[in-house]
Amino acid sequence: MIATQAARATGQWHPLLEVDRLSVHFPITRGIVWQRVVGTVRAVDGVSFDIAPGETLGLVGESGSGKTTTGRAIVGLVRPTSGEIRFEGHSLGDRAGSDRSGMRRRIQMIFQNPFASLNPRMTIGNIVADPLRVHGIGREAERRARVEEVLSLVGLDAALVNRYPHQLSGGQRQRVGVARALVMEPALVICDEPVSALDVSIQ
Repeated sequence: MIATQAARATGQWHPLLEVDRLSVHFPITRGIVWQRVVGTVRAVDGVSFDIAPGETLGLVGESGSGKTTTGRAIVGLVRPTSGEIRFEGHSLGDRAGSDRSGMRRRIQMIFQNPFASLNPRMTIGNIVADPLRVHGIGREAERRARVEEVLSLVGLDAALVNRYPHQLSGGQRQRVGVARALVMEPALVICDEPVSALDVSIQ
């Protein structure tokens, strides 16, 4: 962090992530068969910030202020209404197909709700290995070894790989979510209250 601050002070730095006047608006509709827009929810409105490699940035605000929506826009889960998001100098909105996939694999998100973010029909091992499988990284044995490594990193026993989310506590499920994000060794991790489900003693 000290090195990052020094680089900022001298102007000799290149941002990892740039968010420029990001806005995300959601329409309010009425009607069942014939829906019409009657208003707009401005979830995010003109947010700008940048993050340097090795830097940590925290967004602080009351519930409903748009923190989660900002994170979801960065990882591509919601479409921005306006503004630009650049990662390693490239606009995420301008990339398509394999180029976008290659950039997205370097950005991972830890979700706030471990109950909703884990597929209940997949084992823990498959959940954590899924990003590796989707991006074609490693062979099966290599993926298995990487899964065990990252589970150990977050304090989970490798014996849990054959269990399902409902067989784990809330804190264990949250650690699985952390492991899933870290398994790709991303350059940027978006954290949406990642330790909220963990015991206070280990937060």
